[in-house]
Amino acid sequence: MKRIFINDYFLSEDDLDYEVIRVKALIINSNNEVLLAHNNNTYQFLGGHREDKEALEDTLIREVKEETGMNLEVDNGPFMQITTYDNDYFGTSKKVCNKIYYFVVHSDDKPNFDETNYDEIERQSEFYLVYVNVNELDEFLKRAVVDKELDEGIAREMLLVVNEYNKLYGGI
Repeated sequence: MKRIFINDYFLSEDDLDYEVIRVKALIINSNNEVLLAHNNNTYQFLGGHREDKEALEDTLIREVKEETGMNLEVDNGPFMQITTYDNDYFGTSKKVCNKIYYFVVHSDDKPNFDETNYDEIERQSEFYLVYVNVNELDEFLKRAVVDKELDEGIAREMLLVVNEYNKLYGGI
């Protein structure tokens, strides 16, 4: 598994207030499309926060079910981890170690909005899903940054993930 460490603020472990564990997935269908969420004014891969000591795969299955109503089967562990030390985690003034584990899931299951369970932020922020042809994903993400539809920090991480996937699997 590829591991990337981002510490733009040169924080030490002693500086940190707490750690967050998250999972994200590149959900790819047989039409060669990846499913993205648009939430809180930015695009992102589907996924979310681990609860308690939940297994990473279980977290991914639960989070994707909550966001899409889809029932995923996760056959492989994560192919990548990005750890970021953040000086102001989501505007909270907290110094946080944010670990995100990335999975690849192939699925033709369709979103079922009757089965979703959005959190408060998702309900308040026009949460929606979009399929993007995987061959156009890199350009889609770069264009979304220019159009202010994608947070630059999230874009940086997403592009690292796409690049690593391309290296491992010879393209999406």
